[in-house]
Amino acid sequence: MNSYKLIIRREKEEEYENVENLIREAFWDVYRPGCNEHLVLHHLRKAVSFIPELDYVSEIDGELVGHIAYSRMFITKEHIMSEQVIAFGPISVLPKVQKMGIGKELIKYTMQKASELGYKAVMITGSDQYYPKLGFEKASDYQVYLPGMEGQEAPFFMVQELEKGYLLKNPGIYDF
Repeated sequence: MNSYKLIIRREKEEEYENVENLIREAFWDVYRPGCNEHLVLHHLRKAVSFIPELDYVSEIDGELVGHIAYSRMFITKEHIMSEQVIAFGPISVLPKVQKMGIGKELIKYTMQKASELGYKAVMITGSDQYYPKLGFEKASDYQVYLPGMEGQEAPFFMVQELEKGYLLKNPGIYDF
């Protein structure tokens, strides 16, 4: 698959089971024996915070090879769901096509869509070695924290503003 045509499109409901299998394969034994990321997505789709307009798959030659989903963050001080701040995850790429830029393309494409939909910032937990290459910065630089970690730097908790200056005007504690 040195030369491939990547298609990125919205996920279809009839693909849910195949996408969950893709996620299982992508995460199996990566962080612990087995995985539960496919269950996270299964439950996320039923949550009020889920954003169907940002539920995307990627395919090569008709085969699903990647997936990304987004949800709204919660502002814990007010304990309300944010209409401006979102998060993605899980993001999954089949092992046989990892390290080919598919995840990066999914993120770039869907973050552009998120911006077009009017969202102001994206928050994630993930590798502080990988995500800064895509423009993510430490959340603590914006006075943004996870519950129970107020004032502490958490290198794995990162943000990217889609509207410059938004988070500096809206610091606080955000939760998934």
